[in-house]
Amino acid sequence: MSVAGRRVAIVTGAAAGIGQAAALAFAAQDYTVVVADVDERGGRETVGQITGAGGDGLFVHVDVRRGDDCAALVATALARYGRLDAAFNNAGVVARPGLTADCDADEWQRVLDINLGGVFRCMKHELPAMKAAGGTIVNTASIMGLVGAVGGAAYCASKHGVIGLTRAAALEYGRHRIRVNAICPGYVETALTVGESSVFTPKSLQAGLDRTALKQLATAGQVAATVVWLCSDAAAYITGAALPIDGGYTAG
Repeated sequence: MSVAGRRVAIVTGAAAGIGQAAALAFAAQDYTVVVADVDERGGRETVGQITGAGGDGLFVHVDVRRGDDCAALVATALARYGRLDAAFNNAGVVARPGLTADCDADEWQRVLDINLGGVFRCMKHELPAMKAAGGTIVNTASIMGLVGAVGGAAYCASKHGVIGLTRAAALEYGRHRIRVNAICPGYVETALTVGESSVFTPKSLQAGLDRTALKQLATAGQVAATVVWLCSDAAAYITGAALPIDGGYTAG
């Protein structure tokens, strides 16, 4: 069981980047954190950071493309800790750029299956787990869920879908005291933007930053702080929102 009075949060995609930062931020707010990812090494490192700071965490290997994995994730949280207060459905992938007519069908399916299908599969089990006592869910969309992008058909479609799914669930489950929101990050300093595996060239990244009002990258910690805030009592009257965390990218 969890430490008496400690709330329980699930974070998917928690082995690195925004997900890892969110797991640590939840733990800093005295949540027990169930860390979920396909990357076992990174996920266990996240748990190590949580427990090393005096918190409570558990790693569960989850592929969000598999319904059985998502069901087992929630079942494990309930069996181990007896409750589920918050869930951050963050696991996702980026897509290889290409015009819509050139988009490979397998790539289209992969991106939709993880980014949108994964959120649905997790929510399918999180929502019933929260119906008795209420709870909060935050889903990771993107600024590309609010606008379009040349060469981003699959990614844009998946993230627009996350926002639609979020809004539908918010309307359906508000009467059960379950709030459901989406975050829409812009350019965030993670391995996907500035590391060796970055999907951006220095020129394309700078072009994106030039479109923001603040002219700088967000940190994963800034995004994580917003997620934890959305799950707090301070945001108790917010549900069905798609909140940009984009330095003003979508303001113009």
